[in-house]
Amino acid sequence: MLTKQVICSGEYLRKFSDVPPELLWSLERIRQSMEQTLLARPDDGDLWVFGYGSLIWNPMLDFAEQQRATLTGWHRSFCLRMIAGRASVDTPGRMLALQPGGETQGVAFRVSQAVATDELFCLWIREMPTGAYRPLWIPVQLAEGSEVNALVFVAEPDHLLFEADARVETIVGHVGRAQGPMGSNVDYVHRLCCALSESGITDEYIGALSAELMD
Repeated sequence: MLTKQVICSGEYLRKFSDVPPELLWSLERIRQSMEQTLLARPDDGDLWVFGYGSLIWNPMLDFAEQQRATLTGWHRSFCLRMIAGRASVDTPGRMLALQPGGETQGVAFRVSQAVATDELFCLWIREMPTGAYRPLWIPVQLAEGSEVNALVFVAEPDHLLFEADARVETIVGHVGRAQGPMGSNVDYVHRLCCALSESGITDEYIGALSAELMD
């Protein structure tokens, strides 16, 4: 399983060594992206991070609180071509992101302001080695009823790895074949499906893809 030690030691980024250099972000560029996003933050104090994929079962965040949360206006989509991690340049898979439209249920994590910078830099390295996501501040509804502005990583539609067609029938073959140093693309989908179920979350798209991959 991915850990903070793997990320902070540089081992994680070394897993992207086969990615074309023009797609890789340097640590400096990753940090700049984080700093620019924090400058655009609409409020102060503790911050919230919305998890909708692997953050649900492996947040790797020193968080003070977690709650089920609903993000309106976005839906899960395997719309990013994956060429590292659980795939390779020769056997590309698909990486989960969010696209406009619909609704997503996930988990929101509250991170104390005192540790936010260090925690977020680790998160940025994890999510942004190629800059395929667009970090945004979006209101989410917490399970207890209040609304907070949360950090959400959505798909960057202008990125070279973006794939507009993320229908189950389009991606199932790619996901089924993809394998890399961090495991298989199939394992990720099944783990996500289980994590959603354990959290009491239903996502028909993820369920349908997981079912197809079991055939």
